[in-house]
Amino acid sequence: MNDQKLTYKSAGVDVEAGYEAVKLMKSHIKRTFTEGVVSDVGGFGGLFALNKDEYKQPVLVSGTDGVGTKIKIAFMMDKHNTVGQDCVAMCVNDILCQGAKPLFFLDYIATGKLKPEKAAMIVEGIANGCVQAGCALIGGETAEMPSIYSEGEYDLAGFTVGIVDKDKIIDGSKVDEGNILIGLPSSGVHSNGFSLVRKLFFEIKGFTVDTYIEELGCTLGEELIKPTRIYTNPLYELTQKFDIRGISHITGGGFYENIPRMLPAGLKAIVNSKKINTPTIFEVIKSLGNIDIDEMYSTFNMGIGIVMAVKESEAGEMISFLEAKGEKAYVIGEVKKGEGGIEICHQ
Repeated sequence: MNDQKLTYKSAGVDVEAGYEAVKLMKSHIKRTFTEGVVSDVGGFGGLFALNKDEYKQPVLVSGTDGVGTKIKIAFMMDKHNTVGQDCVAMCVNDILCQGAKPLFFLDYIATGKLKPEKAAMIVEGIANGCVQAGCALIGGETAEMPSIYSEGEYDLAGFTVGIVDKDKIIDGSKVDEGNILIGLPSSGVHSNGFSLVRKLFFEIKGFTVDTYIEELGCTLGEELIKPTRIYTNPLYELTQKFDIRGISHITGGGFYENIPRMLPAGLKAIVNSKKINTPTIFEVIKSLGNIDIDEMYSTFNMGIGIVMAVKESEAGEMISFLEAKGEKAYVIGEVKKGEGGIEICHQ
């Protein structure tokens, strides 16, 4: 007979740590609140009021994603206040492709043993991402699950909702022959392809996050931990001012999977890789891994986070508009008749 009194804490779940984590998160969450938020931290659900007067036929657009194995870089560096931005970016960048304005975000953090200070750092990164995206962090969940996650590790996922007027939805149906492809630059590897990245650098080459890479001018960890860029500003403003026919978020699957997603049948994208200002990290990956160029473009963003299909008559004006706001943009190709989705020219 076992006379020991069993408690939830003895089973590995510390509810007091959960309370402390929420207390530490509150200041980060509060700074994301926008006009539509009508709930406070700690409720069973997050409440958000739509301003219906701004829209004739409002349509809600949702997206969900995680950080992927990039989260391993955060573990290796013991740096946890940036991957939250990655999580927000992977969600909001997707719904921006439909022309949506991000409204709110919810997060899910799962860990083996909850460390309140670490959880607060993760939420700090999420809050930073929400502020950049212009959306409110109105809810979330922190789950402590002993034996599921290794000591010191966690996983992170998110969910966002945005809004767009029905007649302004961007779904690629208007993309036509002769449209110009404009690319917005990425901040680096972003949050996809990290299974290949980690295998190359840490398994095959035996590097650590502290390995200094001369070509990069920084340590490997400093380069890889760079947060995914959030494109709400300027992308949402562009959708309101210009006739953007299609938008593609260059994420998992690279150019070959994502650009064709915005193209109607019978059309293909012709991309000139020489027009892309490819960050050095991709040249390092390609060289050290002896990776074929097409494999690179089917795995990574190669320096372009967003691709837009626009009318040729508007392309120059759009680029001038972006440059006036301090943004960079590149004409990287055009849309032509044909099958196969995409052709990338490297000559």
